[in-house]
Amino acid sequence: MSKALKVLMINGSPRAEGNTSAALHELERVFAENGVETETVQIGSQPVRGCIACGYCYENGKCVFDDVVNTLAHRFEEADGLVIASPVYYASANATLIACMDRLFFSTHFDKTMKVGASVVCARRGGCSATFDELNKYFTISGMPIASSQYWNSIHGMEKGEALLDGEGRQTMRTLARNMTFLMKSIALGKEKFGLPEKEDRIGTNFIR
Repeated sequence: MSKALKVLMINGSPRAEGNTSAALHELERVFAENGVETETVQIGSQPVRGCIACGYCYENGKCVFDDVVNTLAHRFEEADGLVIASPVYYASANATLIACMDRLFFSTHFDKTMKVGASVVCARRGGCSATFDELNKYFTISGMPIASSQYWNSIHGMEKGEALLDGEGRQTMRTLARNMTFLMKSIALGKEKFGLPEKEDRIGTNFIR
C-alpha cells in the first residue's frame, strides 16, 4: 500500500471532551500506533437541520444547505473508514448527528463500497444497543463493511470523565480500532489485486398499489 489509511470520525456529542470523546481518544491512539491518520469532527452542538427531500443533491451532487454536511462530504470521500459516535438520547442517537448522517449519505454520490464503518455509543445506563443498531444502518445500505470488536461498541458514563472508569468499554474501543485497521488494510490489498466487486445496474422497486 502506497498511501496512509485515513479514518474520519464524527462525534455527535454536544459536549466537548466528554465521555463520547473519551471513547474516540482510545481509537485515535491505536490508529496512530498503526500508522492510520485520523480526523475527528465534533458536530453535536452545530445547527444542522434535517433533509427536506428537495432533490437539489440529485442535480448538484451536494446538499442545498451549505453547512458542515457539505464540508464533511469531501473528507468522507477521501477516507478509508468512517467512525460515527454518539451519546444515547431516549435509546437513540443525538438528533443533530442523525440529521447530519441522513443528509451526508443521501447527498453524496461517490461510491462508498468497501469503506469500513464503525459506530460508537455512550450512555449512562441503557439504550446503547438500539443506538448502535441505528447508526450501523448507514453502513449496511451503502456497501460498507462494519468493523466489530469484542463486545458491542459501547462505553458508559454520565458525568464528564466517568467513561475513563469503564475499563471494558475502553478495551472494546481499542480492540475495535485494531480490528478496523486490519480490515482496512486487508481491503486495500484486495482492491489492488482484485478491484471492487462487480456492480449491477440498480433496480428500484416502489411498494405502491
